[in-house]
Amino acid sequence: MSGRGGGRPRGRGRGRGRGRAECSPSPATPSSSSSKMDVEPGVLFEFVLVLKGDPCGIQRLPDSFAEYVAGDDRPRTMHLWVASCGCYWWIVDVIYDARGKMYLNIDWEKFARHHSLEAGFILLFSYFGDRDMSVKVFDETRCRRDYHGDSTDEEDD
Repeated sequence: MSGRGGGRPRGRGRGRGRGRAECSPSPATPSSSSSKMDVEPGVLFEFVLVLKGDPCGIQRLPDSFAEYVAGDDRPRTMHLWVASCGCYWWIVDVIYDARGKMYLNIDWEKFARHHSLEAGFILLFSYFGDRDMSVKVFDETRCRRDYHGDSTDEEDD
């Protein structure tokens, strides 16, 4: 449940399942003019995760992202928020296996359930540094989901 305690839910959730990820690193310095990629200001790295199997289960992040943040002494948590509703942060634990593979683990399940994530959804992660990441959610029709003001938008129609 987000919204209480600064929007930082805590708890324990476990699941099994993996996402398949595609990634594209952004330039290390957002102002770099040598890159041809169109990246939001402040974004240091972006990648796409396609949810397969149980979307609430543990999710593997791309190896190139794990290597990118390894310079930050392997973060133990990530701060996630949905891009269309940046008012709530979710602190999600990160774990590593013996081979150095990086996974979203505890509290990912709560994030996934709260945002009604399903197999086949595509998530675009944007990393801003200091463990902060926004997530854009695209449903099975490949349309972006908007979580901001869902109830008030219906009332205005």
